[in-house]
Amino acid sequence: MTYTDPFRYTIIFLYVVEAGSFTLAAERLHMSKSGVAKSISRLENRLGVRLFNRTTRQLSLTDEGLVYSQGCSRALTELENAQLDISTRKVSPSGKLRIDMPVVFGKKWVMPILLDITEKYPELELDVTLTDRRINLIEDGVDLVIRIGQLDESATLVAKNLGMQKSVVCASPQYLKKFGYPQVINDLTNHQCITFISGNRPLPWYFIDEQNNTQSILIQGRISSNHSETILDATLHGHGISLLSNWLVSSYLDNGQLVRLLPDVQTLGFPIHAVWPQNKHLSPKVRVVVDALAKSFITQSPWNEPNSF
Repeated sequence: MTYTDPFRYTIIFLYVVEAGSFTLAAERLHMSKSGVAKSISRLENRLGVRLFNRTTRQLSLTDEGLVYSQGCSRALTELENAQLDISTRKVSPSGKLRIDMPVVFGKKWVMPILLDITEKYPELELDVTLTDRRINLIEDGVDLVIRIGQLDESATLVAKNLGMQKSVVCASPQYLKKFGYPQVINDLTNHQCITFISGNRPLPWYFIDEQNNTQSILIQGRISSNHSETILDATLHGHGISLLSNWLVSSYLDNGQLVRLLPDVQTLGFPIHAVWPQNKHLSPKVRVVVDALAKSFITQSPWNEPNSF
């Protein structure tokens, strides 16, 4: 059985487009000029369109030729990226990886995965910063960041979704025994609430109503902090009701140290992403971290259990 290459003439076409003439393309392909011309004619016959406008002095693409050229270029780029993708998978991660992540989430959920990776790949070095301030990856020379919240549009960055953070209204059993349970959202204004503060102002609590609209409530309380673990500690010790991330409180909901309140009320969610600079291909050191985070967070994140949000 005889097989023909369906893209044989397409490669010659792209050489002609790049060279701007049949003669120069023939030299680069080590073919005769007539051989190149016949190949283009056969391709045009196969496609049913004219690809070039030919004169004795000039060769230019037709509208159809331009569209075909752009499509072929995109396809070749995808093929090159696929080859690079496969090649980099064979390379063991090495060198320094600079990664930035939110303080509490990074310490609790990302660092254990990073430490496991360094055990597996001894040539990989980690340079980890923990901050809740959004940095500029390109300007700061960072390889990878973990971000919670909506992303800014950027043509220079690539993002991998790692899941969704939801918030949980919760309190300790001792607080609820003393002050009772809120039955609806507005009942929260009659309770001691522990608030997150930013810029010397308590942040409102956000909920989703039945029409899928965002509803904000300004909560008051005697205790406030700009650190979620501090709010968690105060909640565990019975000082009030708090709105905390599901990944932070899931284990305390499981063991009964905290009780979820208003379970039928939907809270505002925030996506979790791994973000890295746009490159032609993903480096092995970034790939191994992103793959490990995706495997852990998307398929088996402990905060995705039904009783945790």
